[in-house]
Order: sequence, then structure tokens, then C-alpha cells
Amino acid sequence: MEELNISMTAIGIAVVAHFILGFLWFTPIFGKVWGKEMGYDPNPSEEEKKAMMGLMMKGMIVMLIGNFFMAYVLSHNIAAWDFVPGMNEMGKTGSLINTAMFTWIGFFLPTDLGTMFWEKRSFKLFAINTGYHLAALFLVGAIIIFVR
Repeated sequence: MEELNISMTAIGIAVVAHFILGFLWFTPIFGKVWGKEMGYDPNPSEEEKKAMMGLMMKGMIVMLIGNFFMAYVLSHNIAAWDFVPGMNEMGKTGSLINTAMFTWIGFFLPTDLGTMFWEKRSFKLFAINTGYHLAALFLVGAIIIFVR
């Protein structure tokens, strides 16, 4: 049985890069709009700030764990496609586009649409969140494909 070509180095780099992307996406890039759409108070009291900091620290830990699972599973998915005849003819850029787009269309987009509908969220919030998922898939996929 052949082994999958998995790089733990690429996975580690992808986890950190994904974490940085999340910070940038939800802080300087879309932070104010995202916070408003989520209903967060733009001027919290000192007591609320302390409570939010504790929640944020827990959220960051959970996010790192989730980023690891995403990179690890996506890495296995990408490696498994190496065994499909003709896939290597597509090249790394083609593999990246297929990986990111099909994973987003098949898994993230339906979930994000359902969240928008069932939780009565705005289209603006949907666009920010699903855009982040797509950007993360491209980033993590690129690292896994080009570093391994």
C-alpha cells in the first residue's frame, strides 16, 4: 500500500498562516463591519472588555485546534488525489483552484448559506464569513500544495 505524501511542516505553517489570516480578516480588514453585523457593542465597559478578553482567549485556542484539523484533513485530501490518473497533469495551480473551490462549494458555502438563513443573519455578514472561508482554503491549500 502506498503512503500519502503528507508534510507536517506544511501543516504547521498552514495553521499559523490561517491564524494570522483570521486575525487580519476579523480585525483590521472587516473587524468593525463584522462586529456591527454580529451585534457587538462598539464601546464596551471595562467589565465587558475583561469578559470579552477571556472569551477571546478561549476562542483563539479553539481556532488553532480547528485550523490544525482543517490543514491536516485538507492535506490528506490533496495527497489522496495524487493517486487519480491524470491529476498531475493539472499542475499545482490547477490543483489549488480545484481544492479550494470544490471544498468551499461543497462544504463551506452550503453551511454558510444555512447559517445566514436560519440564524437570520445579514448578507453582509454571510459575505464576510464565507469570503474568509474561501480565502483560508486558498491560503492553506497553497501552503500544503507548494511546500510539501
